[in-house]
Amino acid sequence: MTKVPGHPNATRSPGFRPTLFSAGTSKLKMFAVSPFLKRYSIPLLLFSLGLFFQLFLLPASYPASHYDALRVKRFSSLEDIKEAYDRLSSKWLSSLDVPTAPDFIKIRYAFELLTNPLWKRDYDLFAIDEQWPVINDAVRRYTGEKYSNVNLPLLDATPLELLDQYSKVLVPEEFRSIVGGAKTVLIQVFSFGSHRCSEFINSWKRIVALLDGVADTGLVELQDIQLATFLAERNSLKQPIFRNGLPSLVAFPPSCVSSECYTRYSGDLSVDAIVDWLATTVLDLPRILYYSKESLGQKFFAASGMHKVKVIFFSKTGERAIPFLRQAAKDYSSYASFAAVLWKQEDSSIWWNMFQVDSAPAIVFIKDPSVIPVVHHGNLNSSLFFELMEKHKNQELPQLRSANSLELGCDAKGFSRAGDHTETWYCAIVVGRPGPALNKMRETMHRIQKILIDDFDANEEKILAKSPAAATAMKQKRLTFTWLDGGAQKVYCLFYLHKLDNIYETCGPREYESNNVPRLFIVRYKRNSSVDVLKANSKPNNIWSAFEGEDSNLASQIVAVYNGSVDTREVIQWISWIVEDGDKNNMHPYFIGAAPALIPEDSTTFASKSAQNVFTAGKGIKNKVHGITTSILDYLRDPRTGPFLFLAACISFGIIWMQSNSPPTEPTKPDCDGGRIAGERNQSHRRKEVLNKIIPPSITDEEPKDAHQMLSDSNSD
Repeated sequence: MTKVPGHPNATRSPGFRPTLFSAGTSKLKMFAVSPFLKRYSIPLLLFSLGLFFQLFLLPASYPASHYDALRVKRFSSLEDIKEAYDRLSSKWLSSLDVPTAPDFIKIRYAFELLTNPLWKRDYDLFAIDEQWPVINDAVRRYTGEKYSNVNLPLLDATPLELLDQYSKVLVPEEFRSIVGGAKTVLIQVFSFGSHRCSEFINSWKRIVALLDGVADTGLVELQDIQLATFLAERNSLKQPIFRNGLPSLVAFPPSCVSSECYTRYSGDLSVDAIVDWLATTVLDLPRILYYSKESLGQKFFAASGMHKVKVIFFSKTGERAIPFLRQAAKDYSSYASFAAVLWKQEDSSIWWNMFQVDSAPAIVFIKDPSVIPVVHHGNLNSSLFFELMEKHKNQELPQLRSANSLELGCDAKGFSRAGDHTETWYCAIVVGRPGPALNKMRETMHRIQKILIDDFDANEEKILAKSPAAATAMKQKRLTFTWLDGGAQKVYCLFYLHKLDNIYETCGPREYESNNVPRLFIVRYKRNSSVDVLKANSKPNNIWSAFEGEDSNLASQIVAVYNGSVDTREVIQWISWIVEDGDKNNMHPYFIGAAPALIPEDSTTFASKSAQNVFTAGKGIKNKVHGITTSILDYLRDPRTGPFLFLAACISFGIIWMQSNSPPTEPTKPDCDGGRIAGERNQSHRRKEVLNKIIPPSITDEEPKDAHQMLSDSNSD
């Protein structure tokens, strides 16, 4: 045994030579590869993606062109294409190069497509090839057979009679004249050589008819390259394409004249889907909901305002409401509520008893409780329907609201329905909380209004003879009948009826079912023209007087409350006496009071704001997802993607290599805490290096150069 130099307590056995890591060298090499792969994982991943894209994705995205099948240059002329096909067919006939059935089908398909001028134009300009499924079907049918057994022609080249159907094709001047105006415009991009456009003719006619009165329509053919390119989509290379082929539908909102604001339809080519997309997405029209016989009363009548006319659309098919109905629901939302009902024969007796509807399609206008519904059977166009809406948008006895007080002549800030020159006019108001008692009083007032206007039988003529003042005022539009919701308009009701006993039986929220007493009162409005002239000619003395009187009333008001029985004759006589006294007696004081404003009360039944917001948000998310998906698919077809991935792999590889081989940097300013800590770490590192030089190597280190094996005799232990 010999001592190891530098280690007095360590010995070596005879013939021992230390060989370090001899057994674990191969394992260490394997472990050394793992950090390398981990360090360069990103460059390797980018390089692999680029390689996969170039070898697999890009060839699949760009199949061989039909020109390649005929072995001619792209955009070759018709003569060159025919010559190329003749050369190939001569080889087949001479048995020099007999093709298989699949190869022949591809060549023949390319020949038939590119020798049709319209198909070739669409394919060259916008890569439109709507008959390509014919190739797969023919290959599947004739696989294993001779090419001569293939039935020709492959494509249906029957002339399409689209010229007569699509006679009103827009030229650029006409296109610019209809786009960017006050109405939405729906444009169809089509081709005279497209079979899909030929099949879409009847659907387009139906769409044009449904959009009448709501949106304009127009047609653009691919022969107008400038317009077609403007209306086309763009891929990642900014090339014009039509992703979903033809026909392509593009909607221009009002005042839109650029590609940044128009909207493209990408759904199913059904009439219902297209019309609903345009009405909902572009025109922002409400949906008219369908109700059953059970839910019509609870969810429609109860939810819509009492002041609104109820418009019910009966449909045989259950299709969505026609756009002009939805436009009316938007335009007349403050006057009417709209609903739809699916007509079923087993429910016909119910609808007849309720609304006198005996068939569908039909539209019903439901007004006051005592008024018979107005029913119109059969189809309607937009002009006739809007005429009906104007005629029946108001109830026979309208509710006094903030939206119509000026129109009814029941506002001290406004004027009479008879005109600005009228000095005195009257407003007869029935006020009370909604319920049977108020409905009965409304029926009475509606009957009185009808008598004073146009009912002249023997009994009523006697009434009119005794009270001509009320009838005269009605015919002169100086007398208006209306009703007021005393519960919702508590302040307004208390202002005019504050002197009455038990006023809270009429005004304010309902407390007890029995405490509901409707009342009738008349407000006389009188203008003082001399005061108005003085006000108009006077100049304000200061800034405060300039604003004084802006919100004040222009007419004085005197209130008369009816305390008699609910008898038609008595009510008419009382109203006539009030009108006659007000017209003749000028001794009443001219008093302008600050009458309270009516509280706005309105409700819509087609959709709440929150529902509209949810729908809009969902629509926006759907469009964003669709846009992201389209962009990804475009980049998968972009030939620049593969080289870009290779370049990114090289750059990342170089950056990682430079970082791993650059020397460590030391901080130059150890005055801050970070520098002090780094300096302490460097000092500690230097102390370790000094200690390593002082400490002698152990038996696990390499053998020193000056070490030698000493011989020992065999008797030593």
